[in-house]
Amino acid sequence: MVTTFYPPYHFGGDAMHVYRLTNELARRGHDVTVLHSVDAYDALRDGGSRGEFTDEPGVTVHRLRSRAAGLAPLASYLTGRPALQSRAIDAVLDRDFDVVHFHNISLMGGPGILTRGRGIKLYTMHEHWLVCPMHVLWKYDREPCHEPDCLRCTLTFRRPPQLWRYGDLLDRAVREVDLFLSPSRFTLEAHRDRGFDGPIRHLPYFLPSSFGRTPDPSAKADRTRPYFLYVGRLEKLKGVQRLIERFRGYEHADLLVAGDGSFGRELRRQAADVPNVHFLGHVEPPELPALYANAIALIVPSVGFEVFGIVILEAFAQRTPVIVNDLGALPEVVEESGGGLVYRTQEELLDAMEALRVDPARRSELGGRGHAAWRAHWSEDPHIDAYGEAIEELLEQAGGKPR
Repeated sequence: MVTTFYPPYHFGGDAMHVYRLTNELARRGHDVTVLHSVDAYDALRDGGSRGEFTDEPGVTVHRLRSRAAGLAPLASYLTGRPALQSRAIDAVLDRDFDVVHFHNISLMGGPGILTRGRGIKLYTMHEHWLVCPMHVLWKYDREPCHEPDCLRCTLTFRRPPQLWRYGDLLDRAVREVDLFLSPSRFTLEAHRDRGFDGPIRHLPYFLPSSFGRTPDPSAKADRTRPYFLYVGRLEKLKGVQRLIERFRGYEHADLLVAGDGSFGRELRRQAADVPNVHFLGHVEPPELPALYANAIALIVPSVGFEVFGIVILEAFAQRTPVIVNDLGALPEVVEESGGGLVYRTQEELLDAMEALRVDPARRSELGGRGHAAWRAHWSEDPHIDAYGEAIEELLEQAGGKPR
């Protein structure tokens, strides 16, 4: 597994997917090596490492740290190559792995790292980095991107242009990859629409069955008022600012916001005069199940294109329905599960909130559907089965023997 971030040195859902996949494979008898960059995490972090994470026997983790520290990820960003960490990366990848699986590699070596390593090569599209310098198809830091204007957009984000994107480095590097895995059909089509022609297979994220256990009764989820829940990074494209406005003057329930991020201070300022909006900050994983279980619904208000929305599965694991904005992959997950409601306007959001608040039976019905769909489609067994099937097909195409 080659990835920029890996717990506890991580920020978002992509690293958690790598962690879960790594350890699920190890539990099934595989040897898994993880290569990731602490230098990149240190360059971007807004606090220390995140919680305690243990790996199964059979997992070996190599953490890249260098004297150059923040210069190493910056060099990779600018050159599109491993640059200052090349020797350390080759020391790990210069082995006969059966599979080399790339994830978020933007600060690990850019496209240049795709040429390293031997074996079947996979790449999971956790973001839209292959077709978007900003990773997220969020244009000018204000709206979803429908018509690319990459140079101007990069400057709007106050980032230096990646000149390698205007040559053939990326095109040559992606040809080294045998198969790209897309967590959603939306993300697959978004890449196709922007001219990406590599082989892509739809393989959704998964959430382990252990998340469906009864929440820890000691978790801090006791509230005196009913509440809706948001869980995720606090960034502008996540849309929490829209939720604050929706809850302004809404007297029937609170909004709990679990998470942190670079937009957090501005969101707290916007909510200073909205007494029913409460910021919980970073919430440790053991406390999340109770928060989900006791919420009327999880609201996912993203105003940018999400690749999947793993928090939806976390809600389903606790039989909690979801309310999602009709954008990106979010409605795809809800429509396939029947576990929630989709809205397009602030008025439709209010209607969805009230529909679940005043009708506990409907809330229970939708939550049950989501839970059943998670078990059937997005838990570890169906994911690992599909993952192994994809690898065996590639081995057979290469003339190798399925393992």
